[in-house]
Amino acid sequence: MEKAGIGGLDDGFLERASECAEFLRDADDLLLISHIDADGLTSAGVASTALDRADVAHETRFSKQLDDEDLNEIEEAGHDIVLFTDFGSGLLDEIEGRDFEPVVADHHQPSEGGDCEYHLNPLLFDIDGSAELSGAGTAYVLARALGDDNNKDLAALAVVGAVGDMQNKGGGLSGANTAVVNEGVEAGVLEAKQDLLLFGRQTRPLPKLLEYSTDVFVPGVSKNSAGAKRLLEEASVEAKDDDGWRYWVDLSEGERQRLMNALFEKCMQNGVDSSDIERLVGETYTLLEEKPRTELRDASEFSTLLNSTARYERADVGFAVCKEDRGEALAQARELLRGHRRNLRDGVEFVGRNGVTKLENVQYFDAGDEIQDTIVGIIAGMSYSKSAVDRGKPIVAFADVEDEGEKKVSSRGTKRLVRKGLNLAEVMSECSQAVGGDGGGHDIAAGATIPEESVDDFVEEVDSKVEEQMS
Repeated sequence: MEKAGIGGLDDGFLERASECAEFLRDADDLLLISHIDADGLTSAGVASTALDRADVAHETRFSKQLDDEDLNEIEEAGHDIVLFTDFGSGLLDEIEGRDFEPVVADHHQPSEGGDCEYHLNPLLFDIDGSAELSGAGTAYVLARALGDDNNKDLAALAVVGAVGDMQNKGGGLSGANTAVVNEGVEAGVLEAKQDLLLFGRQTRPLPKLLEYSTDVFVPGVSKNSAGAKRLLEEASVEAKDDDGWRYWVDLSEGERQRLMNALFEKCMQNGVDSSDIERLVGETYTLLEEKPRTELRDASEFSTLLNSTARYERADVGFAVCKEDRGEALAQARELLRGHRRNLRDGVEFVGRNGVTKLENVQYFDAGDEIQDTIVGIIAGMSYSKSAVDRGKPIVAFADVEDEGEKKVSSRGTKRLVRKGLNLAEVMSECSQAVGGDGGGHDIAAGATIPEESVDDFVEEVDSKVEEQMS
């Protein structure tokens, strides 16, 4: 049994992947089940494609959050082997002993109880699953073990998953993710380069690209149509040519440099913090086999497209796009994306209107039924662009879970807070259990589900736990 030759990854991790792959090759009755976010969809896409190429027949399904009911349904379906991607590690004690053989390819914190012979998780090999390898990256390591060099092209989809999981927030992917990026570059399916990080480089006309740049708010440009056009004039960059609107990807290197310099100067003139200015530039990832000026060409835009599918109960659409359906599924995904963008805009505006409640160590808002529970975490992260939200504190968001009598909780932090000791996975897990709920995730982004009447007690627990971590 040979290990997949992925340079820079731990030998033990690769050996475990080979053991899992060897077991899966002999599967006669396999179910693949994955999470519904962008990382989960790409995890399933990578794993399913690799299984197809290895001639391993399988069914695929998705779940928003694994619980006893899901596991009971899986068990009752009678599959011999179940492959879990982008979740499963946190429920090893619940999975163990069921009437199927589990294979878990995940990057979340494993539960303390339970055991699984075929458990592939970077955290077991001292690789940070919250920042250095996503669920899709873990699935990619498994895919390489299943198909060796034949599956190197799947690195591009794995990078989309890592970006969707916000693992590039420090200006680019790092750690074990770098090995995946390098393989995609070597396979000719991926380009990685330092560039402007504004969202929409492929699909937004230049004035809109600048006007909608709210992740880093540029005074006089962000949310200012006239100001965005003036900046283009000051940088001597034409917004249109004979074919119509120009896009960032249409610009020459000289034009890009002039426009970035003009953007930096505008920021400095208006007192934008230097750390925020630095966030305007970082490593970008272009999928070279996808059409230019489409959402699929850019890893960040691709991940947003996927988020717009499964979070609205259309995981089948996002999964089909991951499996290279560029016809009906892509058209449906784009329609869902339009609605997703409206919902995100409305959600961020809700936070802007209503503000957040600030405690000593955290800040929070309760959206009730105004924001869907499947996107409240995205909006929590986007809300850091609002002046009322303090980037020096983690933000916790609540939304109603329809007909369940529960609250969905999503929390977001920053790299700076994590460096100071913040671990939201621990916060969500411990504090939700203290009020009769359940949760987990990553140090920088995590979630939970709690009884709706326990919000006040939960917030107190969170504030206390964050104080303990940050001190």
